[in-house]
Amino acid sequence: MPAPWRAPWAIIFATTLRLGTPLSELVVLITAREWSQDYEWYVHYPIALKAGIAKDIADAIADGRRPTGMSADEEIVYDFTAELQKNKRVSDPTFNRAEQRFGKKGVVDMTGISGYYTFLAMQLNMARYEFSGAGSRLSRFPN
Repeated sequence: MPAPWRAPWAIIFATTLRLGTPLSELVVLITAREWSQDYEWYVHYPIALKAGIAKDIADAIADGRRPTGMSADEEIVYDFTAELQKNKRVSDPTFNRAEQRFGKKGVVDMTGISGYYTFLAMQLNMARYEFSGAGSRLSRFPN
C-alpha cells in the first residue's frame, strides 16, 4: 500500500526526536513489545544493547515483564512509555516525574518516539509484514 507522501514526513519526524540513544531505544523496545512488532524488535534490540540498555532489561520487556535493576532514568522512561501505550494516556504523577527529570522537550520527545514507532508498528502489522530475520519472535499478547 504505497503512500509516498508519508515517507518523507516520517523520516523528518524521526530525525528530530532525540532523547539520547539509550533512552530513545528503550522507548522503541517498549513500543515494539506492546505492538508485538518483530521487525522493530529485531532491528532495535541490538542497537539498544549496544547503546547501553542491559540485556536483562531488554529481555524482561520482550517477555512482557517490568524489568528490575533499571536506573532512575530508565524507570521514568519505562513507566511513562508503558503507561502511554497501555492506557493511551499518562497519569499526573508519571507525567510530572518525567517532566521534572527531562523537561517539556524530553516528555514531547518520549511521546513522539513512541508515536512514531507505533505508527510504523501499525503499518507493518496491518500489512502482515513477514519478518524473515533470524531470531525468535515476540510472543503475542492476548487481545
